[in-house]
Amino acid sequence: MFKKILVANRGEIALRIICACKDLGIQTVAVYSEADRNSLHVRFADEAVCIGPPRSADSYLNLAGIISAAEVTNVDAIHPGYGFFSENPHFAEVCEASKIAFIGPRSEVIRLMGDKNRARKAMAEAGVPVLPGSEGAISSEKEALRLAEQIGYPVIIKASAGGGGRGMRVVASEAELNASVANAQSEAAAAFGCADVYLEKFLENPRHIEFQVIGDHHGKVIHLGERECTIQRRHQKVLEESPSPSIDAETRTRVGRTVVTALEKLGYTNSGTIEFLMDPSGNLYFIEMNTRLQVEHPVTEMVTGIDLVKTQILVAAGERLEVEGDHLPMRGHSIECRICAENPETFAPSAGKVTVFHVPGGTGVRVDTAAYAECVIPPYYDSLIAKLIVQGKDREEAISRMARALDMFIVEGISTSISVHQKIMADPEFRAGRFDTGYLRKFMRNGSRRKSV
Repeated sequence: MFKKILVANRGEIALRIICACKDLGIQTVAVYSEADRNSLHVRFADEAVCIGPPRSADSYLNLAGIISAAEVTNVDAIHPGYGFFSENPHFAEVCEASKIAFIGPRSEVIRLMGDKNRARKAMAEAGVPVLPGSEGAISSEKEALRLAEQIGYPVIIKASAGGGGRGMRVVASEAELNASVANAQSEAAAAFGCADVYLEKFLENPRHIEFQVIGDHHGKVIHLGERECTIQRRHQKVLEESPSPSIDAETRTRVGRTVVTALEKLGYTNSGTIEFLMDPSGNLYFIEMNTRLQVEHPVTEMVTGIDLVKTQILVAAGERLEVEGDHLPMRGHSIECRICAENPETFAPSAGKVTVFHVPGGTGVRVDTAAYAECVIPPYYDSLIAKLIVQGKDREEAISRMARALDMFIVEGISTSISVHQKIMADPEFRAGRFDTGYLRKFMRNGSRRKSV
């Protein structure tokens, strides 16, 4: 077992990893930027090393600084959390070369799945359904036009190395295609250092479903059911739940087995998520794999009883997954609301000092956060400040419990997205499970219209 782990992240996920390490009796090293000097992950780690100025590029993306901190503090392993270096194959390679365990998949698997074209091909060869699209990166305008005509409009252009909606364009007609490809390539190059884009069929009004997986170093891979991640803003998830109200037991079993078989062929290790789009007929199509822990992992923990972060650490240390079969049973229903430091109407970031911070409690309520009264939310990073997670015996109870918890969650001094979640919980369409990826856009537009009447 590891004796000391460096946490290469910040905020609530850094604190979450430190908690898991404490449960396992493992010492921790926090790295932090100058803006995070007073953060809780710094306070609760056994050691802390400042790695640079506030900007991520100078601190949390300072590879040399992080590896130097790991070597100086003599750690056995690095946990990257999510974001930053969590899906960077070069970082994983540097860890491997430095004889430091990377708590995640092997670098070659991260690289494979980070290339969306190669990932699509690998999944298709393993029997996982994928959307019709290009075999590789688009090489010319002529090829793009031919493919779009063959597939049928609308189509979507995506960055091969991308994510988070960057380098992505929906194209409704031939007249838009060439300019959209050029714009997507330019945005992809700026965001990811790679201008390659590919094309696939665009599903209108889909749902976004993902399957949680984890594998050990002894060939065992299991899935932990699915999460519904459909409610999004600009391709960024807003709330998640497990199980999905749109997935039945037969589909869960069938897709779960397909996913497990595919990842066993790849020799996949550690945590990962297979992401799908679901069309109105209920067909699932692979879109990408995230080779890391997800923001929304707590809803899976709540319905399966597994501690995913502890399990990540254990399998990275060579432990076996002590699970019979290829999955864990799910119990009850869980929902997570992402509480962000944002204006609830414009979604503009809201940095500043938190003057009051009161988290809800009670049966079935969990809050993952690194915020506290008098803390300062800096303007340099993602706006997520807390994750509010609830569990109920069924979806109806989980929604009621979430509505109650949101009412009791008090944050003053900055604006937050709490009121948006309160409105969603009260919406009859959400409560009935009738929504798609365009839900929030329509919901906010209709809410604004009602407000102005």
